[in-house]
Amino acid sequence: MISAAAQRLEGYARRTPLLSSPFLDEIAGRRVFVKAECLQHTGSFKFRGAWSAITSLPKGARGVIAFSSGNHAQGVTYAAGLRGLPALIIMPRDAPAIKIANTRALGGEVVLYDRTREDRDVLGAALAAERGLELIQPFDHAQVIAGQGSVGLEIAEQARAEGVDEAQVLVCCGGGGLTSGIALALERQAPQMQVRTVEPEGFDDVAQSLATGQVVENPTRSGLCDAIVTPRPGKLTWPILQRLCGPGLVVSDSDALRAMVLAHNRLKLVLEPGGAVALAAALFHPGQISGAAVIVTASGGNVDRAVLQSAFAQGDGDAAR
Repeated sequence: MISAAAQRLEGYARRTPLLSSPFLDEIAGRRVFVKAECLQHTGSFKFRGAWSAITSLPKGARGVIAFSSGNHAQGVTYAAGLRGLPALIIMPRDAPAIKIANTRALGGEVVLYDRTREDRDVLGAALAAERGLELIQPFDHAQVIAGQGSVGLEIAEQARAEGVDEAQVLVCCGGGGLTSGIALALERQAPQMQVRTVEPEGFDDVAQSLATGQVVENPTRSGLCDAIVTPRPGKLTWPILQRLCGPGLVVSDSDALRAMVLAHNRLKLVLEPGGAVALAAALFHPGQISGAAVIVTASGGNVDRAVLQSAFAQGDGDAAR
């Protein structure tokens, strides 16, 4: 399924680069490779899964509906537009303003809800039934997982070109769609690579679940790393994560902000906090990682100006060694 999704993505998704910097290598104490999915269409990896799902819809589909704090929203809206389909996106009121604005600019109809008082699943089910729309789940969708798995196929090929056959692959993780897709792809293409989840402190439901062997659910609330804030791993993703991933890693919001600065200074990448946690783990928690090389996903770059300014206000990330 991943290979088929990758074929459908050819000519539509960008093949994002695997970047490195000797300055980052020095901080981490090993070779660090950054898969720059922040350079993907709409600023995150989400376009891949959205395109995979939308190009698999039955003929005659009237449109799509999705839940998202912003990156999935933009990916689905853009992909739907390429197919001439309308997109209705349900977003929390406290989602970053840039993500709401971008979704609307791409042609999506945005319905805002209060994540602490309203049930998005109930709201979405009612709207989908009323308008006859197809639901594209952000991570608990087989075709979405397959599309995200194309990142893993590229990582395997690009790492080999760099002479890297064995490494831990750190993935910014929310519900687990990207992580499970990459893990499935690497299981076949580079089984010597171990995938590990990375989450922010206080929102580490996947790390807790992996540690206990059963799904742990955290309260629904907002956080700095909004792109990967989910209450629990998905029903489809959890068995994959449990089977294929090593122990989860957890970083602080401060770590994520420092990593954003380093990504900008050393790789000229703009990252959002949730898209920087994997890099933060590689740079600031090297003792929890093994091997001579580590590969990290830079999963998204849709960041509000105020958050970016806050990151730089902390100071030069290089000074935090």
